[in-house]
Amino acid sequence: MTELSYLPSMDAAYTRRFRARVVARPPGAVVLDRTFFYPAGGGQPSDLGTLLVPGAGTAIEVVDVVRQGSGVAHRIRGPASGLAALGVGTEVEGAIDWARRFRHMRLHTSQHYLSARIFERYGIRTRRASLRGIAANIDLERALPEGALNELREDADRMAREAREVRIREVPRAVWDQHPTARSALVPLAPDVDPVRLIEIDGVDLCPCGGTHVRSTAEVGAVELRPVGGRAAGSARVSYVLANGGASIRRE
Repeated sequence: MTELSYLPSMDAAYTRRFRARVVARPPGAVVLDRTFFYPAGGGQPSDLGTLLVPGAGTAIEVVDVVRQGSGVAHRIRGPASGLAALGVGTEVEGAIDWARRFRHMRLHTSQHYLSARIFERYGIRTRRASLRGIAANIDLERALPEGALNELREDADRMAREAREVRIREVPRAVWDQHPTARSALVPLAPDVDPVRLIEIDGVDLCPCGGTHVRSTAEVGAVELRPVGGRAAGSARVSYVLANGGASIRRE
């Protein structure tokens, strides 16, 4: 079993280096007892980075991270000598590709914000979202009304300017099932999710999510919305990119 150490707090998502122990060695991968690497899921790509055996001097690339049952497999690539050092019981130091991680945090928080504004304005829910590079897609249950993109551009401009605090809350599954938010009701939670981890954007949104997020919408920076694209069965896709090529607005 792998402890998902990035989950408990907003601060945990900003961790760049950590120590852990190898508990399994499936082919081409290692499973750690704890990890701050995000495994792909919920439309958010996995983190990448390196693993280093202290004293060995060889950094092993982490090229993908995926869930495997109750564990998280870190798929690795490197010289044979370095891979051989990653035996069960070995302590390693993980280093996360921070630029990639922070882009995903900014994209994910902005997706929650814009999905909430779309629902507030038009009563249209998000079916799914996907993040890649500096871009995000929000797939909606039905088409947006004419002129919606201009209104959403206004929302996107306010997002960073308002600097809304982003928080994590947890509620028991039984409580959530009795009082889910209307925006999130389109996507069912897995039966084993309990408690429910919620991402709250102050005054804007409250939605179940297991991803990584920034502490404030100010950290998202400017985003550029693309023309709304038509999808099957009358639905629509809203796409956007982080402005300035995704350059971070936060000193790293």
